[in-house]
Amino acid sequence: MPQFDDFEIKMLDVLQRDGRKPVSELAQEIGLSTTPCARRFEALQDAGIIKGFAAVISRRAVGLMVEVFIQVRLVSHSDGSPEKFIAAVQRMDEVSSCWTMTGDHDFLLHVMVPSVDELNAFVMHRLMRLDGVRDVHTQLVLQNIKGPGHVPLAHLRK
Repeated sequence: MPQFDDFEIKMLDVLQRDGRKPVSELAQEIGLSTTPCARRFEALQDAGIIKGFAAVISRRAVGLMVEVFIQVRLVSHSDGSPEKFIAAVQRMDEVSSCWTMTGDHDFLLHVMVPSVDELNAFVMHRLMRLDGVRDVHTQLVLQNIKGPGHVPLAHLRK
């Protein structure tokens, strides 16, 4: 695991909360002068630790009223089904995240759609019709208590 000093840990923490903070303000907040702060910032980007910056969009404000997690089980793992499924999911705009999982299901999808009718169409006419999909289990999100998440950094301070 890479080693981080206190300045870098503080920098990562601040940037997760406000990725648009100017380097001069970031430097002041973490206790460095601007030039060393800028060098550390660039080094964290070059190392792939800071992967980029993005706007956090309210799904409801753009009409995505239904949020679900969908567990997917494949028929087989030896016939290329996982690779075909992954390729198909990567082309589906409704799927914001996809993870491979241990346990009873092979994949967990995070999906957002405008309505329950759109969810039905997505599951029944697109997801279930993919080659190799055995079954799906859908869980409707009632309320988002915390998230989208940040990357925990407390373990780096040990």
